[in-house]
Amino acid sequence: MSTSSCDILIHGGGPVGLTCAAWTLQKFPDAKITLLDRNPLNDEELANSDSRGIALSHGSKILLDTIHGWPTESVAIHQVHVSQTGRFGRALMTREELNQDALGHIVRYRNIHIAVRKALRNIQLNSPNFSWQYVTKDHDAHGIHAQCIVHAEGGLFKDQDWVETGRDYDQSALVGLVEVENAKPHQAWERFTSEGPLAVLPSHYGHNVLNLVWCGTPESSQHRLTLSDADFLSELQNEFGARIGRFLKIQGRRLYELGLNYRKEITIDREVWIGNAAQTLHPVAGQGLNLGLRDAFLLAEKLVGVFAGSPKDQLTLVLENALQEYALSRKIDRTTTIGLTDFMARVFTSNLAPIVAARGLALSALQWAPPIKTALARQMMFGRR
Repeated sequence: MSTSSCDILIHGGGPVGLTCAAWTLQKFPDAKITLLDRNPLNDEELANSDSRGIALSHGSKILLDTIHGWPTESVAIHQVHVSQTGRFGRALMTREELNQDALGHIVRYRNIHIAVRKALRNIQLNSPNFSWQYVTKDHDAHGIHAQCIVHAEGGLFKDQDWVETGRDYDQSALVGLVEVENAKPHQAWERFTSEGPLAVLPSHYGHNVLNLVWCGTPESSQHRLTLSDADFLSELQNEFGARIGRFLKIQGRRLYELGLNYRKEITIDREVWIGNAAQTLHPVAGQGLNLGLRDAFLLAEKLVGVFAGSPKDQLTLVLENALQEYALSRKIDRTTTIGLTDFMARVFTSNLAPIVAARGLALSALQWAPPIKTALARQMMFGRR
């Protein structure tokens, strides 16, 4: 069997693995990187793949802009309305409060994927030691020796080949596109129901065509999936209310199972796990990919520092120390984001009277305590780096 060698081996050709390679090569074009990608070679095949609307923070946009990897089709969120169905308490977050161009952006997953692919191809033109290999799962990394192994395989909850720590929320997310009567441009809605969050988010199709993410029990979600369009829209209207007028059309309904899966240790010797390979989150507040992109960016900075200037006889020690520093630097951001999304996913589905009352008070307090609201919004937008 033939063997090859590289300094950095990246498993995974999703947005997190691609951006880790791109940010590393951008700062150190001579880096010896091999990227193993299980996706199709042609972007055209991806163009008909995952069309979920994904929330990207403004901080993620800033990061992706550095490699010209921002999708052309996106829509900005200028304000977010948070409330709970049939209960008191609400909070409104606006871009003006934070003095930012946007609170976040909604982009289809496949558009993010294709945009960062194109960005990496452009960077590849000046990267003579970069090898982008399209492989099958069975092929994997046979015959490749690497100084550092980066796991960015990602994957959705219950589709992953690893389980360490976390929980099954016993929820599914029903996603699709819904047309409404009177939506306000650049407005996002997060409604907490008795079964889970119900988000209605902007899309680039126009301000009256919105991305829907409706979380509920697997049984309820499966039931909603099989309803006629008219019956589905009726149930959605009853759950969401009339804040944006009537729901007129629904298309592209499909389900995703939800859970939390995370690794306690994200580095072992010269191996490191990032993105969904390190933590898979509930979609409440839309933090999963944002956290993964921060993983990739900060890991790239560490890898450049190691491979651009370390003597060969000290490389192993320097690398292991750098990865330990990376893991330590990501601890607060990971812990905060995982804890926040887990807390929201569980507490906002409880129907116990004291918790229901506490939720309403918390939302009301958030509205009338600007410093707390600002701190929460900044965590969502930029994390802690």
